[in-house]
Amino acid sequence: MSITTPLQGIKVLDLSRILAGPWAGQMLADLGADVIKVERPGAGDDTRSWGPPYMPCAVGFEANEAREAAYFQTANRGKRSLCVDISVPAGQLLIKQLAAKADVLIENFKVGGLAKYGLDFITLNAINPRLVYCSITGFGQSGPYKDRAGYDFMIQAMGGLMSVTGSEHGEPMKVGVAVADVMTGLYASNAIQGALIHQLRTGQGQHIDLALLDVQVAALANQAMNYIATNENPQRLGNAHPNIVPYQAFATSDGHLILAVGNNAQFQRFCQVAGKKELATSTLYASNALRVANRNTLVPEVSGLLKQRNTQWWLTELNKVGVPCGPICTIDQVFDNPQVQAREMKISLEHTQLGWVESVANPIKLSATPLQYNQAPPMLGEHTHEVLQDWLAMKEPEFKALLSAQAIA
Repeated sequence: MSITTPLQGIKVLDLSRILAGPWAGQMLADLGADVIKVERPGAGDDTRSWGPPYMPCAVGFEANEAREAAYFQTANRGKRSLCVDISVPAGQLLIKQLAAKADVLIENFKVGGLAKYGLDFITLNAINPRLVYCSITGFGQSGPYKDRAGYDFMIQAMGGLMSVTGSEHGEPMKVGVAVADVMTGLYASNAIQGALIHQLRTGQGQHIDLALLDVQVAALANQAMNYIATNENPQRLGNAHPNIVPYQAFATSDGHLILAVGNNAQFQRFCQVAGKKELATSTLYASNALRVANRNTLVPEVSGLLKQRNTQWWLTELNKVGVPCGPICTIDQVFDNPQVQAREMKISLEHTQLGWVESVANPIKLSATPLQYNQAPPMLGEHTHEVLQDWLAMKEPEFKALLSAQAIA
């Protein structure tokens, strides 16, 4: 068999909804896995109704006929939708039959939530010992908070991110994207692929226990280590950096830009462009450690210099000499950026009712097995019949029996 994608032949049951789990499933789908999105009949993933905004309708469809929320389109590319009611015995049996064929199962039910349906790791592992079973919850499978629900906003707060985000004298601020969910999805896809390598070597599956709070704590990165090193809480610095100066947003004569000086040579070149070479050799600012210690005097100096010219002048002159800097873009400007366009970060896929739907590409570029985008986010239950034929070789009488039992839709 010719291998054209990294995860070609890998079968994934995605029982998750909202963002973290679906983000992981979409990553696996982008890498070539056959990802089946298992959804509740009649409702589906919660984010199907998280609008407005809704995607534009194709010609020939009324808005109420093709009401697909933009949010759902975020994390469900490349999947096939299968409607199964797991609250009925026939639906539970069907998931067990599919799990017997699967390599991976992703779920984000509350701790113990699937055990009452006989769809927990222990039960499905007995049916398929090779199954990689990934559970995503707010707080994990253990600990005093394990039974609590967890959402991105509260996890950003509890995990410390909001304590270091926002202006110095303002209120704590969340990030404008659900980063705890997105990062958990990325950690999940990494963990799943690691477990798949173990599975290929040993024939054994395993249970992945992934918590949003754990991920947020891990992703505190240098801020966590700043605390561990000093036993002092990092403070909110607005757009400034706790460990590097000057490294923040600055006003120019006509707007703002980001100046990101990462080493002494870059600082020297900045000072030369700014016409203030003596700053680079000052005993107060000659090293990054000194610049951090004396940020209260250096930042006003740099700020005064940048206000003397317009944004475009600074971007042109600083980029000429390799000083990292950039504009603060709105999202329309992001997609108009020639670099973003050259990297093909917007793609278009054909949708059953919406026509050609644009979405944001996966940033992974692989030389031997490039990512292939073949499936727009599915309509609810769009592939129920197809999946049961593909995975279980199901005949029409069995399919009709499941319909009659209201196990599928």
